[in-house]
Amino acid sequence: MATKNKMVNITNKDLNDLKEELLKKYPPKVARKRAKQFMVNEATDGNPPEIQANVRTIPGIITMRGCTYAGCKGVILGPTRDIVNITHGPIGCGFYSWLTRRNQTSPQGDDDWNFMPYAFSTDMSENDIVFGGEKKLKAAIMEAYELFKPKAIAIFATCPVGLIGDDIHSVARDAKKELNEKGVDINIFGFSCEGYKGVSQSAGHHIANNQIFTHVVGLEDDVPESKYRINMLGEYNIGGDAFVIEDILERCGITINATFSGNSTYDQFARAHAADLNCIMCHRSINYVAEMMETKFGIPWIKVNFIGVDATIKSLRKIAQYFGDKELIERVEAVIAEEMPAIEEALADIRTRTEGKTAMLFVGGSRAHHYQELFREMGMKTIAAGYEFAHRDDYEGRRVLGDIKVDADSRNIEELEVEACPERYKPRKSEGELKRLEAEGFEFKDYEGLMPDMPEDTLVIDDLNQYEADELVKRIKPDIFCAGIKEKFGIQKMGIPMKQLHSYDSGGPYAGFSGAVNFYKEIDRLVNSRVWGFMKAPWEKNPELSGTFVWENN
Repeated sequence: MATKNKMVNITNKDLNDLKEELLKKYPPKVARKRAKQFMVNEATDGNPPEIQANVRTIPGIITMRGCTYAGCKGVILGPTRDIVNITHGPIGCGFYSWLTRRNQTSPQGDDDWNFMPYAFSTDMSENDIVFGGEKKLKAAIMEAYELFKPKAIAIFATCPVGLIGDDIHSVARDAKKELNEKGVDINIFGFSCEGYKGVSQSAGHHIANNQIFTHVVGLEDDVPESKYRINMLGEYNIGGDAFVIEDILERCGITINATFSGNSTYDQFARAHAADLNCIMCHRSINYVAEMMETKFGIPWIKVNFIGVDATIKSLRKIAQYFGDKELIERVEAVIAEEMPAIEEALADIRTRTEGKTAMLFVGGSRAHHYQELFREMGMKTIAAGYEFAHRDDYEGRRVLGDIKVDADSRNIEELEVEACPERYKPRKSEGELKRLEAEGFEFKDYEGLMPDMPEDTLVIDDLNQYEADELVKRIKPDIFCAGIKEKFGIQKMGIPMKQLHSYDSGGPYAGFSGAVNFYKEIDRLVNSRVWGFMKAPWEKNPELSGTFVWENN
């Protein structure tokens, strides 16, 4: 089962034995709960076993999750360049969510504001906690307006704000009214995204998108003309991914009307209702927005994936098939043909060194699923994967949505009741056109989960913790481990290369065709570097350390 201390030819029994060994370290009650989140992927004819997900981390376990505030302010609103995002809370919270994901943006001119390099916070102190911080927040809003004259200001509640009861929404309404009465055209709104409010950062995504949908989407009807207009939802422009996707689509003749929220602007959100199709990348963070936009404005949605060459090709063809224009279909094929020689050349070289190597992926959103496409193209196998903040449908597929139990934590998040907008609802396709597309095998509002897409005899683990990560690396010894900054240095000290897929370290972009080549080269460099064999801590080199104490008599 092991060669040179590395587990090879892993069987179903090996994985089940490993699972049982790891669970023995927990108290019995904790082990029973954890067993439901720790699955061995088996052949089930496309019907994977039920996995427990979107439940609170057990106290005492060192989780890799982020908080609700981080998901709202850092993930969703962070990449929007012309909204002033004010954290109402201690400065540490504001700093934590500031530029931590390497979101990139591209202002078009001197008049195109970019507030992303700034960290705005009310810097609440003990005095504010005791006596309340609403006056301080109002002053911060007014100061931000006087300094920057933005189109919009967003306010984010942190844990102390929820505990003392500051009403950020009332402050936002008062500030907006006061400025509007002075003739200032500005939108000000708040997010009740206290860090403790949900199971993980996933709750923050939901809160953020609900408020953007409520306060911004549909405010702008002046939209540039375009023959094929789409929204890209769930793409956050880490390392410039959105730039690559925009370039590919532009070459095909497809216009991105709005991105939620990589390289995004306030005006993009305001005109999002004018798209002809919504394309979802990270379905976890935003599928409910696509549902609401279809109900309110009549925009259909589809799942796409621009991570991996095959996935990019399928997504381009799917968009072209939706519009059904022969000229567009031909242009898409021409762009694919232009890109493939570089891909084939890169793979012919790199696969000679990556074939048969193994990977583990524990990344939030859809990345633990999407990036398996790139590893497969390199001839590598993902032997363990999971999400930090997934729901069951992310693992098992959208078909299980009706079976998911709504618990108390999920009820903390407001579910908007949406109806068709009398002025703006417009079906993009007739019933006949939709049925014809579906008869051709076209899938609307559907996505496969991670588990049906993974090989048999692999591990799927929800909310992986540090103990389990360390043990997996020690026992299986993958060739590369992909996760986030919390795990990075501990894994590297164990002699395994670690690639951040939350922020890409200093690399990227990895989307589309050119991004795939970048990824191939980066992984080839990591898994074939000899440096990892020299990574040993001092106590491993000299296990018996001794010392003496010198006492001074005064």
